[in-house]
Amino acid sequence: MVVQLALQGLCLTEDGQRVDGHRVYFPDSNKSVSVDIGAEEIANALSYVRQTRKICNSVQAPEPLEDDPRCTACSHAGVCLPDERRLHTVRRRIRVADPDGQVLHVATPGARLSTRQGRVLISVRGERQATVPLERVNGLVLHGNVDVSSALLRNLMWQRITVVWCSSSGRVYGWNQPGDGPNGAARVQQHVASAHGRVDLAREFIAGKIAGQATLLRRNADPSQPAAVASMRELQRIAAASTSRQEIFGVEGSAAALYFGHFATMLRGTHRGWFTKRWPGRSGRGATDPLNSALNYTYALLTAEAVKALIACGLDPHAGFLHSSSRNKPALALDLMEEFRAVIADSCVISCINRGALTPSSFSEVTGTPRLTPEGRKALIRVFENRMNTEFTHPTFGYRVSWRRALEVQARLVLGCLDGTQEHYVAVKTR
Repeated sequence: MVVQLALQGLCLTEDGQRVDGHRVYFPDSNKSVSVDIGAEEIANALSYVRQTRKICNSVQAPEPLEDDPRCTACSHAGVCLPDERRLHTVRRRIRVADPDGQVLHVATPGARLSTRQGRVLISVRGERQATVPLERVNGLVLHGNVDVSSALLRNLMWQRITVVWCSSSGRVYGWNQPGDGPNGAARVQQHVASAHGRVDLAREFIAGKIAGQATLLRRNADPSQPAAVASMRELQRIAAASTSRQEIFGVEGSAAALYFGHFATMLRGTHRGWFTKRWPGRSGRGATDPLNSALNYTYALLTAEAVKALIACGLDPHAGFLHSSSRNKPALALDLMEEFRAVIADSCVISCINRGALTPSSFSEVTGTPRLTPEGRKALIRVFENRMNTEFTHPTFGYRVSWRRALEVQARLVLGCLDGTQEHYVAVKTR
């Protein structure tokens, strides 16, 4: 209606108000710039609308363009992944940079987030602490007692930005997402596949996990003990050939016992003894030592990243293929993060301890068990974000990609297995 009236020289809003001009508003500088929109521009817009409707109403997606310059500026070039579906080295890469923004973590107790004039305002007890342009926020992770205004939540959902809530000790409580999303049909297929099982996906998740653990041991543990790394490489091969979930879990357990049995040998620095003295081995929820508390916290950060990557693909974080969905946990998010646990989360904890970013003062034992202080959480978040933005060469596709982008690429490969556009899944296996 607005477009048709504009062609006649008149533009009205939905409530009948006359529009006398057209402006582009820049929220960062709070300025408006006038633009001219004539009949030619309206005609072009109508043509694009018709083409878009034709594509949306089609039962098949259009074929990817070959060496077309329009792909390099397309916002969906990193979504369709036409070459990655073949699971070979990508020689004709449609290079799309990571989004120009960051994941915003808020971990200060009592903080409140709101929005005004296109910016996110962060305040504590009524006093403003920071302000961030809304367009630079690619994700929001809230730790502990942090409030968010309904206006900010609404704006984030309009822009399809996921908000994840975590406890102050590192447990993902939940997340929000808009009511509409992509790949609804594939999501139905996901639930069917989850109910029937997909051993091919499950064994790749664990093979990738063991590969990452072996690599971290090789790089950081005592070099005089190469037998542990060799044993883990053998377990990696067994996992990749497993034919049942029970067999996969058995191999995973053997690898975990070997890996965490040598975990303390990867620690260095002044406070190594303080951490290793209280280390009982790996324990999950209810950690009673500082090292496990730090690991649990970074696993929560990684879970939040996996949830965001899956939602971006239109997949359900709950319907998994390795972890059970019956325990009401984000099973697929836990599946996806397996191959990234060692190379991202464990690596961050080891780096923080070895470089002195985590010390005894980073933990509080007021409750009787060590919990990260606000300063300790900030130190881990800082190193975690640096790691997520670090680029590496993807072992399958051969191009440079950040770890955050790699999570979404792998999520889209899971989607490819579900919608039938690729034959199998290949995990990220570092060497």
